[in-house]
Order: sequence, then C-alpha cells, then structure tokens
Amino acid sequence: MAADEQREWWNGEIGDVVLSDETIQARIAELGAKITEDYADDPPLLVCVLKGAMLFLSDLSRAIELPVEVDFMAVSSYGSATKTSGVVRIVKDLDVDLTGRNVLVVEDIIDSGLTLNYLRKYLSARKPKSIEVCALLIKEGEQRVEQELRYVGFTIPSSFVVGYGLDVAERYRNLRGLYTYVGKGSS
Repeated sequence: MAADEQREWWNGEIGDVVLSDETIQARIAELGAKITEDYADDPPLLVCVLKGAMLFLSDLSRAIELPVEVDFMAVSSYGSATKTSGVVRIVKDLDVDLTGRNVLVVEDIIDSGLTLNYLRKYLSARKPKSIEVCALLIKEGEQRVEQELRYVGFTIPSSFVVGYGLDVAERYRNLRGLYTYVGKGSS
C-alpha cells in the first residue's frame, strides 16, 4: 500500500504515515537478532499483550532464531477511548507457569507506562527468573512511570496512532504501516 494512498474505508480518519511497513519490519529484524543473542542459552517465554501487540508478536517471534514459547494476556486501560483511563483490568490471564522462566513481555505501545508498571508487578508475583519488555513504540514525553525497557522499536511523537495492530474502537489494526489518527470527519 503506498504511503500516500488514501483508502475509501478510512473515511478520512487516517492522517500521515508515522512508520512505513518496511521501516517497521527492518527494526523488528534488528530486535529479533538482539533477542536471539541475549537469550541464546535460555530462550524466553514471549508474553503478548493483546490485542495491539498481536502483529508485532507474530513478526518478532519469527525474527527470533530460538525455540521460544508464546502466551497471551489481555489487559484494558483504554476501552474504546483514545486516552488511557489509568485503571488496568486483566481481561485474559496467562495459561503457563512463570516460575523460574525468562519472560519477555511484548507490548505494542508505551504511553503513560501505568499499564506496563502494573503488569510487571503482577507477573513478578509469579516468580519468573527475569522479566524484560520489548515494546514496538514509546510515546515521547507521555510516561508517568519511569520504565527500564530492554528492547524498544521506535520513539514516536505524542499523537494517537493506528495501524500495525493498534486500533481505535477495534478499527484500523490491519493497516500495514503506522498512521496518525485524525478522527471522524477530518480530511
């Protein structure tokens, strides 16, 4: 899909390209190589934070050249809004035991950091060997909680973005690149 191509089903809600599919895929290859190197002796359990990180997890897991396992969690702090509520709810919990395992939380985007902070505490109580984070995106200047992030794809401006798994009201996850969301009735 060309970066400047406007699709009819976008309804004028999608703005400029923030990251192209090619740029995203190149960075994921780099992250996968680094994770492969770092965990060569003890592959991690990849914990995908649904739903936004699903595409990122899919591509990242194929870029990691180790026998990784995958599990899924669903948390909610947005609902259908474009701003976090600050209240985190576990919607779907993990199915596997974390005791003594390296855990790599795969996140789509870190903005306030409140959800990730909550998740780290929640998962730490299960006695893993380690917990690290691989975030595709960090929103510049939005963090309310200081985070130590081992793997970061990109730092982006503080605007609401959709595509590559990220949505607004469950729409636009299927866009290959990452775009600004300008809202209804915009052009």
